[in-house]
Amino acid sequence: MGRSFSRVRPGQTLGDVTSANRLHHKASDRYYTMVERDGALYQRRHQVGFDGSDTNVLEVQADYVIGSGNHARTFVHRSPDGRLLQLPVSWYTERGGYWAMSPGYDRPAHLDFRRVIDTGCMSCHNGYPRTPVDDEGAGPTFGQTLPEGIDCQRCHGPGQAHVDASKANALDAARRAIVNPAKLDRERQLETCMQCHLEPTSTPLPFQVRRYENPPFAFSPGQSLADFFIYFDHAPGSGRDDKFEIAGGAYRLFKSACFQRSQMTCQTCHDPHDIPRGATAVQRQVTVCQSCHENVHARGVPRVQGVSTDGATCLDCHMPKRRTEDAVHVVMTDHFIQRRRAARNLLAEIQETDALRRGDYRGEVALYYPKTLPPTAENELYLALAQVQQESNLTAGIRRLEEAIEKHRPARPDFYYELARAYSKAANPQAAIRWSEEALRHDATFAPALKELSVAATAAGDMARAAQALEHAVSIRPKDATALADLGNVYLRQQRADEAVKSLERALALDPESPLANNTMGLASVSKGLDDAGERHLRAAIRAQPDLAEAHNNLGNLLAGRKAYGEAGYHFERAIQSDPTYVAARHSYGLVLALSRSYQKAVAELQKVVELSPKLDQAHVDLADVLATMGRTREAAREYGIAAKGSDAAARQAALEGLRALER
Repeated sequence: MGRSFSRVRPGQTLGDVTSANRLHHKASDRYYTMVERDGALYQRRHQVGFDGSDTNVLEVQADYVIGSGNHARTFVHRSPDGRLLQLPVSWYTERGGYWAMSPGYDRPAHLDFRRVIDTGCMSCHNGYPRTPVDDEGAGPTFGQTLPEGIDCQRCHGPGQAHVDASKANALDAARRAIVNPAKLDRERQLETCMQCHLEPTSTPLPFQVRRYENPPFAFSPGQSLADFFIYFDHAPGSGRDDKFEIAGGAYRLFKSACFQRSQMTCQTCHDPHDIPRGATAVQRQVTVCQSCHENVHARGVPRVQGVSTDGATCLDCHMPKRRTEDAVHVVMTDHFIQRRRAARNLLAEIQETDALRRGDYRGEVALYYPKTLPPTAENELYLALAQVQQESNLTAGIRRLEEAIEKHRPARPDFYYELARAYSKAANPQAAIRWSEEALRHDATFAPALKELSVAATAAGDMARAAQALEHAVSIRPKDATALADLGNVYLRQQRADEAVKSLERALALDPESPLANNTMGLASVSKGLDDAGERHLRAAIRAQPDLAEAHNNLGNLLAGRKAYGEAGYHFERAIQSDPTYVAARHSYGLVLALSRSYQKAVAELQKVVELSPKLDQAHVDLADVLATMGRTREAAREYGIAAKGSDAAARQAALEGLRALER
């Protein structure tokens, strides 16, 4: 724990960056190179562009290391505004060590260099920050001086009074001023560890809800964990009962009969002040087992399929090492003490994409810890909120949360805001507007509700209300680059290009790499006839987020206007790879293929467009035009006929003209 977080220092062992330091991530078709230069470590990313050269090149310095290196090291960049951003490639120690994608990154669309380290991440991967954390902008910003590693206070509580009393030789006062976990009852002892090691799942659920009245970094050992956090799990019998994830040590232990039928705690096996390794560690754990099971296997260890009994210990069968499902390059001890070892290969390689294909959980979000909650108004609200916060139980959860809010009328704006978000996710913008405004009636300066109001108003087509909400938000939080970028987008949709540019300039001054701000600035520039500036911003958006489909589509359209059909097609293809249902990109790509005389491909693409959007009359006309050019007149007539009966007047006229041309 003392090595959980540190600065990158010259000469520090960072993993092998002298060989095998280049990684091709096939799912996203990005190349990553790890570079050590002048004692600093960098990660550089590029792709192969349209002309075969390197494109979307971005090099970012690693300023911090997360992880002791026993299993892995992940790297963190500190942005100029003080945000901490996770880097996409980690070093894993398995099989002698190798580079691979960080957990959550082994998929076609991932967060690349944009994943923000939030207060939840920091609270378990490092000591509590000693300076205030500013959470106004696009993620929390931390002071220049950060702790390096989990410190004594995480288990013993704030230590200043203890130090002062010790200096004054007031030993009794010094003892009273510090927490000794050994003197806590069993539940509080466990909670000292559980504050970081209890994660029922790392997949969207949520696994934990922090009570609003307690800010981040507020929990101290000896206090009741349930006063700060409520933990949730998948419903029993939903097919997730045997999940094995990297931060689930306590979760797995609690399943064990040994734990349930004894008074054991984490400290029964682990001394946080003395961490042995290798054979010494195994012998210590075996001694603990034998303290209760001294006569077991007195005649020898029985044969177990797949396990060599030569030198086998209790751990090999009852707490075997197993590959974690969420960090697939990590092997850890399973803390579920089981009577019989599973027959399958617990070390078999896992593909992160396999977990993705199982799909997000949809079902009841079950209370996990504490096992029960008193039937208070606040607890009823939190239990309902958990159903909707990450969309696990959206339809039933919305009804439940709305009923709880109307019954108890909480004073805090947060619950109303969460209900508004839930309605937005359920594609009900009018209800989202209503509950956003209800949140603002309880706190007119609650910026998240203002931003949600803008989202809902935009979805409802009320751009004036969307702009007004964001204008208020950025007046309250002038360093919120995301809100400024959103405001620029709303202004542009209102055809207020000059105001859009001003708002986007402010956003880019705060976050020059913002893909959304650069994409919108590209559109704003093009709308003002500044095509070269527009191209620069669109390429900057793609450099920051190579899978940003909208930026690829916008750049493709700009290039197509210059008749650079080859490169335009490349960007339309990238947009479609990122979002196969992106109708506008497919439509434009079909037209570019036709203009390039790739008629067969153009027909296939335009047929996909009308399949995805049957009422898009112009697509039927364009498909008919290509079919007619190929001499497939009967098929062309059918497509013209569909458009001729449509609601788009211009497309209807074009279809009628096309039919007449076929008749001629």
